Amino acid sequence: MKEQKATNITWHEHKVSREEREKLLGQKGVILWFTGLSGSGKSTVANEVSHRLHQMGKLNYILDGDNIRHGLNKDLGFSPEDRAENIRRISEVANLFADAGVITITAFISPYRKDRDFCRSLAGDGRFIEIYVKASLETCEKRDPKGLYKKARAGEIKEFTGISAPYEEPLNPEIILDSDNLSIEEEVEKVLGYLKEKKII
Repeated sequence: MKEQKATNITWHEHKVSREEREKLLGQKGVILWFTGLSGSGKSTVANEVSHRLHQMGKLNYILDGDNIRHGLNKDLGFSPEDRAENIRRISEVANLFADAGVITITAFISPYRKDRDFCRSLAGDGRFIEIYVKASLETCEKRDPKGLYKKARAGEIKEFTGISAPYEEPLNPEIILDSDNLSIEEEVEKVLGYLKEKKII
């Protein structure tokens, strides 16, 4: 992770606490971290969860992998170092959103456990919910909504997760969504059920 370069800086405490912001919104600020292979359905289910939460009157925001690379992280590629920096930045942004009381939804391949664990350590106990959208490589290749697996197999995309770059499965995720066998509706209900059980919503 990046070193602290700035010096002569001081952390400022604010008069309004996270708990007060959460009380105002009637929800807890958390990070829902969707992880899985390209084509596993992360963005699709994240969008449906976001829509359902919005219908319930719960403030949420999606930080999506491709969208973030169009702006905040457009200077980063897909080398292991750039992937780590990509997730570091997103972790910091997601943590700020959650501190504001927003249910923050992220949809990133985020292939390395240590990078996901970094976000967990930032968020603190009970505020990082790792959601593994589990789909076989065969299923993801069949779906291939962006045509990326075909390009990766042809050698047109280097360091592609699942083909020429590793994906480290979560060891103890809070939620596993079996994307091979569950419908989108079933996946959404599983996530919302967890949020209700933990009194996040």
